[in-house]
This record gives sequence, C-alpha cells and structure tokens, in this order.
Amino acid sequence: MHTLNIDVAVIGAGTAGLAAYRAAKARGASAVVIEGGPYGTTCARVGCMPSKLLIAAAEAAHQLRHSAPFGVHIDGEVRIDGREVMDRVKRERDRFVGFVLNGVESIPPQDRLRGYARFIDNTTLQVDEHTLVQARRVVIATGSSPLIPPPFQAFGDKLIINDDVFDWETLPESVAVFGPGVIGLELGQALSRLGVKVRVFGRGGGVGPLSDPAVRDYASQALGREFYLDPDAKVLEMGLADGKAQIRYVNLDGDEVCERFDYVLAATGRAPNVRGLALENAGLELDAGGVPKFDPRTLQCGNSPVFIAGDANNILPLLHEAADEGKTAGDNAALYPAVGSGLRRSSIAVVFSDPQMMMVGSRYADLPAGEFAVGEVSFEDQGRSRVMGVNQGLLHVYADRISGRFLGAEMIGPRAENLAHLLAWSHQQGLTVAQMLEMPFYHPVIEEGLRTALRDAAAKLAQD
Repeated sequence: MHTLNIDVAVIGAGTAGLAAYRAAKARGASAVVIEGGPYGTTCARVGCMPSKLLIAAAEAAHQLRHSAPFGVHIDGEVRIDGREVMDRVKRERDRFVGFVLNGVESIPPQDRLRGYARFIDNTTLQVDEHTLVQARRVVIATGSSPLIPPPFQAFGDKLIINDDVFDWETLPESVAVFGPGVIGLELGQALSRLGVKVRVFGRGGGVGPLSDPAVRDYASQALGREFYLDPDAKVLEMGLADGKAQIRYVNLDGDEVCERFDYVLAATGRAPNVRGLALENAGLELDAGGVPKFDPRTLQCGNSPVFIAGDANNILPLLHEAADEGKTAGDNAALYPAVGSGLRRSSIAVVFSDPQMMMVGSRYADLPAGEFAVGEVSFEDQGRSRVMGVNQGLLHVYADRISGRFLGAEMIGPRAENLAHLLAWSHQQGLTVAQMLEMPFYHPVIEEGLRTALRDAAAKLAQD
C-alpha cells in the first residue's frame, strides 16, 4: 500500500471540496482531493442545473397554453415531445458537468486521489486498498444523498429519486411525488406542465421552505390550482400492481382513491454522506445522525484538526453556501490551530416553482413573537404583475419593533428570485425599513410591490 504524506486531505470533490482544496493551496499548504464517485457537483449533475432545464421546458409549454388572455391564440394543441425535452435536458446538463470536470482536471494529477476514504484515526485515511494518507488536517466535504424512508421500498423498481429523472429517455405518463419541498415542488410542477399526470403528497402541511403560515397557505392554494397537491396527505396503502406503483389515499374531498403511477419520486429530504467514513475511528463527537459536531463559524469538529463543509454538515445545503464553507474549511485547515470564523452571508433561498418562492434572513418561525412587525403586499392587484398576467403572490417582510431593522422575508410571487437578492443585500447591510424606503424604485416594476410591503411595515412600526 502506498503512503502519502500531506498537509490537508479533502474528502470529496464537489463544490465544498474543490473550494476547500483551492483555499488550502492558496494558503501555501500541500493538499489532495479524494473522490470515489463521479466527478461533477450535485448542482451540475443532478440538482440545480438539470432541474432548471426541465423547468424551462415546462415554462415554455405553459406560456403557449396561456397566451389567450393577451389576445394571442395558438391554433391547435401544444405538442410536447418527451424525447426532445429530455434530450436537451441531458445535453445541457452534460455541458454544465463538463465545466466542472474541466475544473477538476486543472488540478495537478498528484493532488487528485481516486477512491473512497475512511478514517483510521483523526488524521490518517485509507483510500480503498491502495493508499494510506497521513494528513495533518482533514476536511470532510462528502455532500449528501436522497433520504428514502423504508416504507417506500414497497414500490420496488418504480421508486426513483431526482437523480433518476435526468436520465429518462422520454417523459412518463404519470408520477407520484412524495415530499412538497424544493425538489418535489419544482419537479412535480414541471412534469405536470409537460403533460405528465402528477400527484404531490406531503405530511405535516409544509410547502417548500416556507414557515410563515399565511404565505405557506397562499402557496398551497396557488400551486394546488395547477396540479394535485396535498401537503398533509393521508396515504392508506403503497405497493405494486400490474407492473405499476399503486397508492391508495384519501383525497382533498375526503374520498378514498386508488391510483397507479409509472414512477414514485421520493423527494423526502437528503442526508449527509458520512456513513462509510468510519468516523468512529476519528475520535469525534457525533450527533444523533452520525454527523460530527462542529462549530458553524469555523467548521472545526470539536478541537480536532478535522473540519466539515457543504452538504455534509447539513446546515444550509445550497451551492453558494457550500462554496463559502469550503473556503472557510480550507483556510482553517491550512492555518490550524489558528482557526477563525469564515464568511457567513445573509441567508437566501429560492424555489423555482411558478409562482416562485423565496426566503431571506430570519424565518418567520425563528423570530420571537411580539417583537417584530409584518409588512404585507398581495401581488394580485400589483400593477406590473397584472400587466404581465402573473398577478399571484404574497410577500411578508419582518422588521424589528424597536430598531426598525429589516429582519427577513418570506414570499411566493412573481420574480421572487430577483426580489430575494435585493432583500438579502439589504439584510446583510443591516438596513432599517426606513433606509430601504429611501432607495430608488422605478415605475412600473414588480419591485414596487416590495415598496408597498415596506410601507406597510413602516406604518405598523409607527403605531408602536
């Protein structure tokens, strides 16, 4: 067995791992990236990018079907070629993956190690059966994988995860989706708009990442008008029948229904990829899920020379967060024991449903009751939204009752992805609602809806 001595060993060549490797090298440390699976980040291969490609096709079909209110009529039915849809999804997906692969291949060959790593002790790793890595510090950046509840195994080979969707040759006729989170809603709505019969089932009433009850209820109703969505479904039986997945459930009208589907998509969450690392040998304190306990500011696991970044630590499983965390972990691994807090930007999350959803800063559920004011705007009568025929939506902004500082926002509505950035920048700068209202707003734009919500918050703050 070959032995490699190195300053920093990075386990995982995804977004966080590559960022950690580059940060460690920039600090003058020797470093190696260890990867046993395929190169290419979750985002490029099975996440952000292929899902947006599918959504783009769905939006094109939706716009064609809904042009009549503008006096623009399409003669005949809109024809969707499933093979052409999936061909473009895969071609463009492979192009994005190619960019990532080019980045990996730019790493010197001696800094890339193929194979699966497991801990022998907290700085010694064995990679498959061929290499023993003697590192001074280790960064865990192994990402995450879909979490599938055991009862779903009743669907046999009809059970899929989002990774499988992007390898389809064509579109199926029917899909049941379990989990109305980000992945379930985005893929469920896209497939529905592309002519697939879709049923989306949830439990507990959650819709996307939303925690504000009013915004969440609005989202449930708005999306439910387009495809079947039950955020708190009562499923009675799951199994296989005549080569298809069969689900018996109580529908929204209270009737018992039994339906069959080509596939069942489990979008029930993701779990950190830490099980094969033999963490019991690393001397680290683990949480109930088997993930090392760590400082979210430094990403250091206890007082050890081990750091954990990206989806593997399960704080905020988003690409931009993984990139920031990877840099923090790489910097601190190179500088250990002189570790420091890394960059933590204001939180921002977007769901590319239609209407879109977004969350910025503090969630409604995390704010202390009675200590904040809520500014509201409905987009149903908002000028530019009505002009474009996208006038569905509700935005809530939260402001501290004492200081007037903008605390956060939750929204479903048009162009939420753009409003989210304006609000995240305001939050990161610590602006008050009054200062935000001093900023320029053009006319007529959707951003005027944000101004309305801020004015509502200001009026409520003035009453305190």
